[in-house]
Amino acid sequence: MKRNTRLHNAVLAGLAAIGLALVTGGFSHVAQGQEIPTEADAKVVEQRKPDYSPYPNQHFPNRVFWGDTHHHSNFSFDDGLMGTKLGPEESYRFARGEEMISNSGQRVRLSRPLDFLNVSDHAEFIGLADMLAKADPALLANPTAKRWYDMMQAGGREATKAGIEAVLAVFKRDEVYKDEKITRNMWERVTAIATKYNEPGKFTAFNGFEWTSAPGMGNNLHRVVIFRDGAERANQIVPFSAFDSENPEDLWKYMANYEQKTGGQILAIPHNGNLSNGRMFALADLMGNPLTRAYAEKRARWEPLMEVTQTKGDSETHPFLSPNDEFADFERWDFGNMMTPVEPKKKEMLQFEYARSALKNGLQLEAKLGVNPFKFGMIGSTDTHTGMSTFDEDNFFGKLPSSEPSPERWNEGFLFNADKTPAASGWMLQASGIAGVWARENTRESLFDAMKRKEVYGSTGPRITVRLFAGWDFQADEVEAPDFAAQGYKRGVPMGGDLKSAPAGKAPTFMVRAMRDPDGGNLDRVQIIKGWLDAKGEVHERIYDVAVSDGRKIGADGRCKTSVGNTVDVPNATYKNTIGDPLLTAYWKDPEFDAKQRTFYYVRVIQIPTPRWTAYDQKRFGIKMADYVPMTVTDRAYTSPVWYTP
Repeated sequence: MKRNTRLHNAVLAGLAAIGLALVTGGFSHVAQGQEIPTEADAKVVEQRKPDYSPYPNQHFPNRVFWGDTHHHSNFSFDDGLMGTKLGPEESYRFARGEEMISNSGQRVRLSRPLDFLNVSDHAEFIGLADMLAKADPALLANPTAKRWYDMMQAGGREATKAGIEAVLAVFKRDEVYKDEKITRNMWERVTAIATKYNEPGKFTAFNGFEWTSAPGMGNNLHRVVIFRDGAERANQIVPFSAFDSENPEDLWKYMANYEQKTGGQILAIPHNGNLSNGRMFALADLMGNPLTRAYAEKRARWEPLMEVTQTKGDSETHPFLSPNDEFADFERWDFGNMMTPVEPKKKEMLQFEYARSALKNGLQLEAKLGVNPFKFGMIGSTDTHTGMSTFDEDNFFGKLPSSEPSPERWNEGFLFNADKTPAASGWMLQASGIAGVWARENTRESLFDAMKRKEVYGSTGPRITVRLFAGWDFQADEVEAPDFAAQGYKRGVPMGGDLKSAPAGKAPTFMVRAMRDPDGGNLDRVQIIKGWLDAKGEVHERIYDVAVSDGRKIGADGRCKTSVGNTVDVPNATYKNTIGDPLLTAYWKDPEFDAKQRTFYYVRVIQIPTPRWTAYDQKRFGIKMADYVPMTVTDRAYTSPVWYTP
């Protein structure tokens, strides 16, 4: 049939105009050279077939974006004064996949670029080392800063002493110099660099900083602060520092003032709590007063996430707190706080430092106060102080320049006891972690919104993909269906979500999919960790294996007692994926659900054992480390919880 070209073109023009009308709200004009659509053309549009493609109207998150929310460059006083040469520019370039020369002069590159980065340099003395290196006249007008400059120029031990003095000044809240003009100039440099490297859709560079509260000389209450906004809003303020206040409630007040002043959005992420000596998730405020509903509301509002894993140890749980959890003894730092000499740890502090116990205490507080202050999602990040976010075992560049790859780094002291023996040595550093964010676009807005709704998870390094949905009527075969995610969002909630008011006779059902890092080890198992508050006001926890690899069986008690095995060849720092599975899926219904009990559930994905960074070092440098140094690691991922409230 011969096509009527004139009519065909008219219809196309009409469709284009109608599409424009849907965006602009009406036919306001017709482009030059186009023909005005006729009534017949409009009927063609009305009669068009339903969409074949299911995706134009799909709006739920469909991708995992990987990044680091906790990263330091030489704009941090404890980086730049301790030998870090890489600044925020190099930090972003490295995260985007560029090769760098490390602080120790080694070539380094990520195996795969990151999707986003928050350079969170300390608010205290921000940019100090950079200004000293450039002999900034405004800074050198201060006598202490001038003395630090002279010590840095002398180099060696004198330079190290300058760095130690600056750290002690922060812990003692000795501001040394107070000049908002200096701080503002540095902050505007920070936001300008983030603006330069932020490419919506390709790479997200957040504006952010770290608030470095350490009351009691080294009890870590640090928070990373992240802005949803660009420089035009972020530059209306300057970072809030521990010199302003060490009280988290004052940080939250600052955040509220920022949003009110600028119309922007901001959130804070507490560090892993294992170096806080019982302060991070305490049942009292900073002044020792019992928590109130107002406190709980503010903390839940401003701190939707917590950092469950990072270089200075893992903070999911502890063997003392979870004696029935065979995976609890993982990369522990439980010796004290972050001061040298460290303040010794007491066992009664532990429940206020780890994520799982904090989640349980949050249930009790919610029953008492009406609001849960510890209703947080979980992520991982590095807390690197090298200007390089590294978390792969075979590519780990340490915490500080002194812990970059070398034959000696495993045995160097990191923190020290009062008798000058090491409380932590280099081998204890963990190659961790990384944040996975479920979002639709790689933009500040989309990623921030996902963090705020807690649709995020943390990994100790591998880029394991994990998805979790909870609902009341999922069926066992749906987890294998191609529309698994669509149904999960339509009839349930994702990680970070809330289930409320159970239908009569119903127990929550869960769908989980977990897939290994394409460049990593296979998966051992998928677990659901449940915590609940009973009628007596006591909290409990239980672990359920919901999917296991290699055809192993899960017993009637919900546990698989058979080990996945271990293929690690330590001398050659290698392994084989001949055990475990690349993909595990699970449907699970809580067999002991009580609709009257406040409950949380989160997923933990366990990877098969692989070589630890210490094994790679031992192989590369031809050395033999002490027998107590671990050579394998069982990496894992932790999702944000789903909460049930009666």
